[in-house]
Amino acid sequence: MFNKNLKLVIAGLIIAYSVYQFIEGNIGNGIFLILLSLIFIFLYFRNEIILLAFLKMRKQDLAGTKNWLDKIKSPKAALTVKQQGYYNYLHGIIFSQTNLTQAEKYFKKSLKLGLTMDYDVAMAKLSLAGIAMQKRRKREATMLLNEAKKLDKNNMLTDQIKMMQQQMKKI
Repeated sequence: MFNKNLKLVIAGLIIAYSVYQFIEGNIGNGIFLILLSLIFIFLYFRNEIILLAFLKMRKQDLAGTKNWLDKIKSPKAALTVKQQGYYNYLHGIIFSQTNLTQAEKYFKKSLKLGLTMDYDVAMAKLSLAGIAMQKRRKREATMLLNEAKKLDKNNMLTDQIKMMQQQMKKI
């Protein structure tokens, strides 16, 4: 809801006021204000709109996810680089249902900007492999599948990877 730089300014002002409260002897108020400033610092690194979009995605509500993402008017100004990666990642998932070319563009952009979790990188590469396989680019799909397999450390995507490798043999 707030610009990323405004969140840091608000956190700085709250911390300054908490220091004033400590000097005045109001220790409880100072501690509370520091905890309040931590919320703004957390929201600097994890954008609240993207968090809400992930909650909608978790419920398989793609329209709701798109509605939350549409509330971000200019992603470059409002989001950090990693948040822009997740913004594009979520758009890629949404468009993978309807427009594969658009989804491929978003997934590639999200990988270029960077994703924090290895699982998310593996999922993006697996989705790109599926798109490449549907577009009959077998070499690229094989390479992306191998990269996704290396990144899937918790074996959460092994079934999807095996299924995709079996489909690859049919091509």
